Parts: sequence; structure tokens; C-alpha cells
Amino acid sequence: MKISYNWLKNYLQVDIPASQVAEILTDGGLEVEGVDEIQPIEGGLDGLVIGEVIEKQKHPDADKLSCTLVNIGGPEPLPIVCGATNVAKGQKVLVAMVGCTLYPTDGEPFKIKKSKIRGEVSEGMICAEDEIGLGASHDGIMILDSSAMPGTSAATYFKLESDFVFEIGLTPNRADAMSHYGVARDLAALLNQHKIEHGGLHLPDISKFKTSNFSSPISISVKNEEACPRYIGMYIKGVKVMSSPEWLQNKLRAIGSKPINNVVDITNYVLHELGQPLHAFDAAHISGNEVVIQNRPENEVFVTLDGVERKLNGSDLMICNANEGMCIAGVFGGQKSGVTESTTNVFLESAYFNPTHIRKTAKRHALNTDASFRFERGVDPNITLFAAKRAAQLIQEIAGGEIAENITDVYSSPIDGFETKLRYAYCNKFIGKAIAKDEIKRIITDLEIKITAESEEELSLWVPPYKVDVQREIDVIEEILRVHGYNNIEFPEKLQFALLNNRGDQVEKVKNIALNFLASNGFNEMMHNSLTKASYYQASDGWNPENAIEILNPLSNDLGILRQTMLYHGLEAIQYNQNRSENNLRLLEFGRSYHQYPDKREEIEHVALYMVGRFMPESWNSIPDQSSYFHLKGILESLMSRLGIDGPGLVWKEGRSPLFEAATELFIANKKVAELGLVSSKLQKKFDLRQPVVFADINWTQVLSMLHFNKVKYKEVPRFPMVQRDLALLVSQQTKFQDILDLAYKTERKLLKQVSLFDRYEGKGLEPGTKSYGVRFEFRHPEKTLKDADIDGIMKKIYAQLQNSLGASLRAGEI
Repeated sequence: MKISYNWLKNYLQVDIPASQVAEILTDGGLEVEGVDEIQPIEGGLDGLVIGEVIEKQKHPDADKLSCTLVNIGGPEPLPIVCGATNVAKGQKVLVAMVGCTLYPTDGEPFKIKKSKIRGEVSEGMICAEDEIGLGASHDGIMILDSSAMPGTSAATYFKLESDFVFEIGLTPNRADAMSHYGVARDLAALLNQHKIEHGGLHLPDISKFKTSNFSSPISISVKNEEACPRYIGMYIKGVKVMSSPEWLQNKLRAIGSKPINNVVDITNYVLHELGQPLHAFDAAHISGNEVVIQNRPENEVFVTLDGVERKLNGSDLMICNANEGMCIAGVFGGQKSGVTESTTNVFLESAYFNPTHIRKTAKRHALNTDASFRFERGVDPNITLFAAKRAAQLIQEIAGGEIAENITDVYSSPIDGFETKLRYAYCNKFIGKAIAKDEIKRIITDLEIKITAESEEELSLWVPPYKVDVQREIDVIEEILRVHGYNNIEFPEKLQFALLNNRGDQVEKVKNIALNFLASNGFNEMMHNSLTKASYYQASDGWNPENAIEILNPLSNDLGILRQTMLYHGLEAIQYNQNRSENNLRLLEFGRSYHQYPDKREEIEHVALYMVGRFMPESWNSIPDQSSYFHLKGILESLMSRLGIDGPGLVWKEGRSPLFEAATELFIANKKVAELGLVSSKLQKKFDLRQPVVFADINWTQVLSMLHFNKVKYKEVPRFPMVQRDLALLVSQQTKFQDILDLAYKTERKLLKQVSLFDRYEGKGLEPGTKSYGVRFEFRHPEKTLKDADIDGIMKKIYAQLQNSLGASLRAGEI
């Protein structure tokens, strides 16, 4: 939001540097993101002075040029060659001196240099208005009033004032500061705190507002008072619509608003001045002389001011005449009802609309206007009439006209402020510092919060309705704190805190362990919004649309629902990187998925892992190996081991999911904790991915439930060696290594510590339908060194089980 410093001075007598104002506002909660110095005219007429033509002669070598001497208040007049036909002796003119840069209305800036024109010296330039950016005319040089003093700077003569514009990053809760007066109100309280004089805050003067002895012909009817609690209408006749005066145009340009005509500019001026949106209708287009505030039929077509046809929703509030809609209330005007140069009679609207209604309508039609920005956050319902009178008075002063004596104000249920209490002890405890009671009361009063009753312990307060975010005691304390100054809260010399070994700390610790482990394995963390596209979750892709949690007022179609899987955001990130030639990726994300069912809603925390491209960076001594399922499976198992979840309890099973080309699922203690596989070719094509993507989805909520916090067990380093035995097993194609693993651990629970697959072969030399597994078994006894006889007996038992249960046989030899 742009705020003009010169404009602020209309309500406060303050003359401190703009940089100091920016610092004060930022410290007080209105963060100034930037300060720009602006000129009403580019270049600020720097280097231009008033001159008097004291001599004019025809150029000896050019019929269309004149040689002049111009007095600019210096010791010697300047010789200037001029091509204008209207230059004459005795004129007061604008002179651009040597070294001055001119900024013409059209074209590029240029610098004035001392030169010879057809043999005659010229030390400056007598200017036309378009040559210095003051207008569009090039009919001749500008001739000034005879009272102008030579040597006076052009900026002083034209009363040009530079201005500073503050770019304020306004947060959604600060509806009270959506105007120059609102910022001035905050600034006044902050200046009082800093003991800087400002002459007191004052509203614009509307003492000249007056009505004439005639009645408005337009009646007003509000048919939806919930959506429109207050509506004010004024009728002004005999208005002359034309360009606005320079002061008004400069005010609007300073904050980036384009001038249109005097009536529209006044409504925009009051909007930025007081924060109250207004709308001016051409009264000639109000059919039946009726203004009706109501909802229109579903899917009715309405053409807005930008020429776009929009289908109305049945809940959209409309400002209508007797026959049709004229304006989407609080959001956007219609094409037919606006004020133009042919307008003579104006109907001026000032209203308070329900913020929820306006927000829904604006989002529904993807419209974000100055009016909707304010209405949807909540304007002051009690400044509505004042703003209308302010605008009407300005219209009278600038565009003429008379105001009808009957001002209609439909306000059946006045909106009151908020009542709350403030306990001094609680305030000081929360802030961490004892603030004097007198200072607390002064800050509260400066913020226009009324003290309705007080005692030694507390204050009873009435908060004005425009402070929509101050409704509780804690909100009042926040207001006191920001005016007192966050930087004025000293750090205590002694900090007291308790070291609690709670589960929350442990959960964060485990998360950091996982992040550090994955980062050390080359993964980069990413973060996404939980909102995503509804188009990703179609029934044709295996999703049930009824499980999706939809957003009632999405910012866009791309943020319409809460995600049900982490995968799609990851594929978007891979696509983004791939399009920038980043092809070798390892990505991770902690996040949540959201699901709804007939009897509950479910929120699950996940860790998503993605691998794409080469497994190792390209190098002269590296193998050109692509990231695969087995690479990510190994990392996933190592992560579980790092978290203390390993051993026989980890079981891999075949999985089925439309997200994967092929998938497996990891179970721990019969609970599914992860899903791993190659992303389906359909999805890869959908996201235009040129390389296979390996994806693992870890149910982090389930993993955390299996960790035994505060039950870490330590054991000594084994004193006795590990003993290994290898088997070359011939098994059927249907047999999985997991089957061998499960059977081995089931047979020997005490001494068998590790089973691993070190070789796999199928093809020549084997019977059809079979394959060979090279399996290694590792044993250790905690209290002695195992002998061959011990191991041989165990291996015979394991082999017997493999024969009987899986039909396995040795490729050669005996046990």
C-alpha cells in the first residue's frame, strides 16, 4: 500500500525526515518496505529558471530563428537562439540553462549544451510546455505572467513539491490502517510515544458541506441487510465532469492511481484518504429512479466496467436499478452506469458491506479492486456518512452542482464496537515489563479506545468497530506493546527456564536426525504449500473425489484442495529443475496429507523422497549408474536403522498403486510405514519428465508411533567374532528374497544376526522357471566364539526349512 508523506501532513503537522517516519511506523507494526522520493514532474524542473527577454533580433543566417538576450537574474544576460514564432521582447519565459536535462512529454530526455546555431552562440533554451513535461502543446514557448521574477527557479514558481511515498506491507488484520488517515492516526500515537510534536490529529474539514432546497428523485431499497448493513445515497445535480485540477491529479499519481475525471478522481481520493470506498453513478442510467440492493438470479450475465461478461452467482450482492444490475456491490462497477463527460447528475453511494460476502464474491470472479481490498477486510461503518459528505463537498468545489436535501441513510441495525477489559498485572506479565498505568491509559486513548470504567487493578474498554482485530484483552496488550515499542522491552539479566524432556522435543530431535542423515546422503529439502490442484485427483487416476477436502474460497484453481499425496508437488519440482537442465536430483520433503471420510478427517505426516538421474556425479572414475529402486531402498532401510528400527521386524511386501509402475511396501510389526517404487509412466508423461523417477513415501506419523522415546538401550561392543556361511540356492521364479529372510529368522532367532543377498542369477545353465540366489548368513554368540559344529547344525535346520517350505535346493555340494 502506497502512502504519501505530503498527504499525511494534511492531518498532522509533522516535519521530521521521511526516513525517521518510516522507522517509527515500522517499529509500530506498519512495516515500511521502501521509501521513494517522487517529483510531480519528472526531473522536478531542475536547472530551469524564469527569464526576461530583453532583446530580440532576427538571426542573420536563418529566417525562422531569432537571436535573443535573456536576463536570468545573473550579472550578464544569456545569448539564446530561439526558433519559436511567438518570442518577443519583454516576455517572461522559462529558460533551461546549460547542463540542465529536460524531460519532454514525448520522447527521450536530453541535455542542454552550449552550442553555435548557424554561427550564433546559444547558451540555453527558451522552452515550450511539452519540452519540459508540463503539457502537450508545442505551439510556441511558454509565456509567463509579467509579475514573474527573473532568476526564480521554475520549481519555486510552479510551487512544485517533491514527495516521499512509503510502501507499507499491510498485513490483513490491519483494516484500520488502509488509508492515509488511518496511517496518520497510528503515526500520531507513535509520535506521542516518541514525544514529537505534531499539532494533533484532525479529520478533513467538511464545514462547507451544504444541501439545497430540493429532494432527490431516487429511492433506495435494501433487500439484503445481512450483506449490506448500511447504505447511504446522495443526489447531486448540475455537475460538470472534466479533468481534475492539478493538485488532485498529483495526489493520485503519487500513490500510483491514474486520474480519470474529476468526479471519479474525488471518489478515489476519499477512498485513499479515509479508507471508505465510494461509487458515483450517472443518475440518468438509474432506470425507474430506484436503487435496489439485492441478489440477482443465478447465472445472470452482467458486463463489468472492463467489458467482461460475468455470470453472477445467486449469492453475489448487486446494486440494481428498477430493471437490471448496475454494479457488483463493493467489488466492481458496471459498464453502463459509470460517470462520463456527458454526466450532469450524480448519485453518490457510500456503504458498509459485510466483509464475508464481499470476499466470496471477489474470489469467485477473480477480482481484486481497491474497493474489495478494503470491504473484505472491514471498513469503519461509522465513517460512511462523513466520507459521503467529504466527497460531495469536493464535488461541489471542483465540479459544481447542488446536493439534494434528503440524504438517505439505511442503517437499521447500527454496528457497535467491542467491549473488553485490561488487567494491569496480566498486561505487565505478558509483556515482561512493568509499564506505568498512566502510559498505558495514554496509549489506549491515543489509539481511540475509550476507557468506560477503571479501578486500581483493571480498565473497562470500548474498542471502535474499525479495529476489527482488537476484540480481546490480549489484542489490547498487543496494541499497547507495539506503541510502547518492542525495542524498548529490555532483555532480563537473568533468564529462568525449565528443561523438560517431553515428547514434543523428542519428535523434533528425531526429525533433525532424519534430516541430517538424508542431507548427508545428498538429499536437498524442499517445502510446498499443502494446497494443490483439484485436477490432480480425478477418479480416472484412482482417486475418490469424495475424500478430497476442498477450500471454500480458493485463491485460484491451482490452490483448490488440500493434497492427498506428496508426490505431485515433488513431480512439479522435478519438472521445474529439469527445464533448467538440473537432471540429477535427490529431493526430500516433510509435509502432511489430508483426507476426509464419512466418519472422520485424517491428517498424516509424511517424508517424501525422490531420486532422478545419475546415482553418482559424473567423473572419470565413477560408474555411469542411474538412480534405481534398489538405491533408494537401501537409503530407506539405512534411515530406519539410524532411527533404531531394524532387524527381523522389517518386512517388504509387493504393493499396488496407480501412482507406481511397480511398488513395494515396508511393514514394521505388521504396520505399513512406507511405500517405494518407480513412478508410473503415465504420471511421468503428464509432467513431461524425461527420466524415471524413484519415489518413497514414508508415513512419518506411523514411524513416530513406533519409536520408544526415553527408552534407549545400550550394549557393549561384541567381544566375539561374527561367523558367516553362504548358500547358493536354486529357487522358483515366484520365490522372493523376503520369503527366505522371514523363514531364516523364524528358524533361528537367537544367533542369526544378519541375512543378505549378495548374488542373483537366472539364465543359461538353469532350469526354466528357476533362478539362483547367493545368500549370506551371519551368526554371533554373545558369550563365546562359535565353532563349525555349532554353525553346521543351524545351517542344516535352515536349509531343511527352505527345502520344505520353498522347494529350494543347492546348486552344488552339500551342507
